[in-house]
Order: sequence, then C-alpha cells, then structure tokens
Amino acid sequence: MTFENFFKLYSEDIMGRLKRNTWLTKEHIIRTKILPYFQSLKMNEISASDVLKWQNEMIAYRDENGVGYSETYRKTMHNQLSCLFNHACRYYNLKSNPARKAGCMGKEESKEMLFWTKEEYKKFSEAIMDKEISFYSFEMLYWTGIRLGELLALTMEDFDFTKNTVRINKSYQRLEKQDLVTTPKTPKSKRTIKLPKFLVEEMKEYFAMLYGYEKTDRIFPVTKSYLHHEMERGCKSSKVKKIRIQDLRYSHISLLIDMGFSAVAIADRVGHESIDITYRYAHLFPSKQIEMADKLDLQNMEMEDDFEEKEKEDF
Repeated sequence: MTFENFFKLYSEDIMGRLKRNTWLTKEHIIRTKILPYFQSLKMNEISASDVLKWQNEMIAYRDENGVGYSETYRKTMHNQLSCLFNHACRYYNLKSNPARKAGCMGKEESKEMLFWTKEEYKKFSEAIMDKEISFYSFEMLYWTGIRLGELLALTMEDFDFTKNTVRINKSYQRLEKQDLVTTPKTPKSKRTIKLPKFLVEEMKEYFAMLYGYEKTDRIFPVTKSYLHHEMERGCKSSKVKKIRIQDLRYSHISLLIDMGFSAVAIADRVGHESIDITYRYAHLFPSKQIEMADKLDLQNMEMEDDFEEKEKEDF
C-alpha cells in the first residue's frame, strides 16, 4: 500500500476520535508537509534514510522572506509522521516505524510567559471601558483565569448568582466558517469557579444589558480575532506592555501565587490537568525568594531570642 492510500485509511480510523480542530491541524500538516514527499512510496519500503532526507528538506526550507520552520513546528511535523507509522505498526502489521529509527527533528521551544500586575490590568481595563462587551470579557479573563475558548462559550445558565459561581463545561471555536461549541480542552477543564463579589455584581450589570437573549445564547457573541484586536487597542491606549490574551491566564495564576495560594488550589481553579503545570509559573514572582529569606531570618531571630530567654531562666 502506498503512503497516500494508507493516509486515507488512517483518516477513516481516527478522524471521528479527535476533536474537529485537532484533526484539521493534523490533516493540514500531513497533506502539505508530509504527503508531497512520501505519497507514492510503499509503506513497507519507506526507510529511516528516506525520513532523514525528508527531515533535511524541512530543515533547509525557507520562505520568500528567508524564514524557515521553527524548532517547535519541525518537531510537530515529525511527530505527525511518527504517529502515522505507529498506527500502521499497531493495527496493520507494519514491522517497524522508520520515523522512530531516524530520530526526532526539532525541539520544543519554551515560550516566555508575560503577565500584568493588578495595576497594569487596571490601566488596560480603563482604556477599553468604552465598549461594554470588551470590558466585561476581559474582566472575566483576568479575574477568573479561564481560557479564551471557555469565555466565548459562556451562557447565562452557566452563572449561579446565589452561589457566586460560574460553570466551565464547554469551549468555543470557529472552524471552516462555522461556530462550534465543544467539550473543554481536558477533563480537568470542566470545573466550577467561585467568583469574587465585585465580579458577580459586574456580570449582573452586564446581563441587564443583554436584551432578547436566551439562557443558552453565548453572552459574548464575538470572535477571538475581535478580542485580539481589542487587546492591541487597549495596550496602545493605556501604554501598558503588550501581552497576548493567553497571558491574562498567566496573570491570574501569578496573582494567586503572589497571594500565597497553594499549587493544588490554583490548579483546581484554572483547570490544570496536573499541578506540575502550575509549578511552571512559580518563577513569575522571583520576589518571593526575598520574602522567603526574610521570613527565615525572622524565624532564626525568634529561635535565638527563645534560646537566650531559656539561658537566663536556667542561670
């Protein structure tokens, strides 16, 4: 069987098991970056050296501006090729995975995590207050740490103003010119978040402005691109440093770390699959190291004072 024909079989096997956006990303990479090279080769004749030649082409690629693929994207391309061969080994008796023999291409690049302090966010929020939907959207993002897709999927029935909570159980995305509401990113993403009282009052105010809305209608009927544009507008107007929308989630986590909450409590609030993910944010407040040292000094001084008092009593 040729690689091209096996890809058709692979598509039939796994397309229905993945989220639509996950499948579209996978399919795009295979069709545009992998299939053109391997399509006519027979699956059982593709060797590790064939994969190495393909990797070298991907590494050497440059666009019209002289820019190549990032290390992270190279790694993603290789992983998609390896996944396809693994599927053939697991279910269709291919003897070995040539992509595994060839070794990985690229590496995961760690992205810098930026965040806003409360003061910076306040300046930004004042700058976008002229548009209600923008102001209340960013209030929810900053003060709850929810993801952008989770925000855009919210409906009135997700809020319980008696218990001061919001339920996160879905995510919004626009794919192939259609609005899609799907399950959240991971199982742990389904959660109920306790809202601060001021935010409850703000959301009540916002709901009062929504005329003709059903309880199941999206309360923020805008696109991700609209909010990205508003983010740029607010940063420019307020003159606070430019960050990405996902950095608002980091900002919320940073705020909770600074307030002294445990990694377990923070992970539960923001829907991290593991507290190991939460620990990655600990470096965002290096001033905590100074605070820790100061508290240790205080503890030591108290111990010395207690020892001196005991010596006096013994004397």
